[in-house]
Amino acid sequence: MKALIVTTGLAMLSALATAAPMQPAGAPLTLTDIRWDILPPDRGAGDEPRLRVRRDNSSSTLALDGSRPETDAAKQLLGGGAGSVSFAVMHEAGTLDCNGRLSRRYQGDGDCRFTSDPGFEKALAARGLAPEQRRDLLAMLLVDATIELADGLTAAGVRPEEGDDLIAAAALKVTPAYVRELRAAPMTLASIDDAVACRALGIDPAYVRELADAGYDDLSAEDIVAMKALGVTGDYARRMNEASEGGR
Repeated sequence: MKALIVTTGLAMLSALATAAPMQPAGAPLTLTDIRWDILPPDRGAGDEPRLRVRRDNSSSTLALDGSRPETDAAKQLLGGGAGSVSFAVMHEAGTLDCNGRLSRRYQGDGDCRFTSDPGFEKALAARGLAPEQRRDLLAMLLVDATIELADGLTAAGVRPEEGDDLIAAAALKVTPAYVRELRAAPMTLASIDDAVACRALGIDPAYVRELADAGYDDLSAEDIVAMKALGVTGDYARRMNEASEGGR
C-alpha cells in the first residue's frame, strides 16, 4: 500500500525528463524541450504565484514565495511589466536556464534547458543513490532533493535506499526532524518507506499520541498508516479499545 501512495507523484516527476538524449559518460546531462509558465495566486495553493515547469504531458511547480532561495532569480516574473525575461534556477542537482516573455502580470511563458551538476551525481553515487535514469536529476531539482537531506535521513535512521526514495522524501517534505518527532511520539519507523507513507497520509506526532493514549501504543508504522487510511481517529480508537475490554 505504501508504494501506491507515492507512485503517481513520482511517475509525474520522472516523466518530466523522459526521452533524454544519449550523452558521453561523465558529461553533464542536458535536457531541453522544457516549457515554463506562471500560475497566478490561488487561495487553495497558498495564495502565492508559482512557476510551472512542463515537459511532455507532465508538470511540476516551484513556489515563488521565497521559501526556496534558488528561485529568487525567477521573482522578476512577478513584476508585472511586459517584455523578454531570462532567469536561472540553480540547485545542487544542476541548473535550469530559462528565457521567454511576459505579456502582463502573472502571464508569460518560455523555454528552459536543464544541465546537471556532475559533482552532485558523484555525491549521490557515493551514497548508493544514483538515479536509475539520469533524467531524474531534473526531478531532484524540482522537489529540492539534496545531499544534506539524504545524510540527515540516514542519521535519523531511515536511510534512503535509492534515488527514488530521496525524491519521494523531498517531494513530501519528509525531514530528519519529522522522523525524530514521530519516533518520540512514540512510533517505530523501520524504513524510509514508513516515513514517506506517514507523511503522505498526513500522520503527525499528535495522531500517534492519540492512538497511544487510546491504548494502542504498540502499533507498527504499517498499522498506524492503515488506521489513518481508514479514517480511524483517536476518539474512535479509544471507543474500540473500551468495547474490546468490555467484552472480555
